[in-house]
Amino acid sequence: MKNIKQKSIIAIFLGIAILLTGNTMANERYDKQKVVYHINYDNPKAQAGALRNVQNHINAVGKDNLDLKIVMHGKGLSLLLEPEAVQDTKLKYGNATSAIQAKIAGLKDQGVDFQVCANTLRGKKISYEDDLYDVDKADIVPSGVAELSRLQQLGYTYIKP
Repeated sequence: MKNIKQKSIIAIFLGIAILLTGNTMANERYDKQKVVYHINYDNPKAQAGALRNVQNHINAVGKDNLDLKIVMHGKGLSLLLEPEAVQDTKLKYGNATSAIQAKIAGLKDQGVDFQVCANTLRGKKISYEDDLYDVDKADIVPSGVAELSRLQQLGYTYIKP
């Protein structure tokens, strides 16, 4: 009986050691990355999928090895548009439900920057202060597409989920 307990304890410690070593090895696989995700569609399932992709990316690379931005323009601003604000804008959907807001907050806590197109704000009659979830003036870029190009010139990898 004593031998079985000892083997069980050893097996548990070995399992923990392998698990911890596996996580360390995964993070050592990737160097620092600069990445920009592009969202310009309003499908809530596709947007939720994009946020899962971002979280999976962080999990694989590690938040300290990642400079990640999400640039939104056009219909993509529906990701941050609060549902009750739709009627005051030229967008059809407000996808910033409480569940999506929680995901966005979690990503922001891990260093993800959400950037919003000023052209879309004007064109779609959206107030970033009143209609969008957790957007500051510093999050607004002059043009979403120009920002995507600028970031690629700075060495960011472009991903369109």
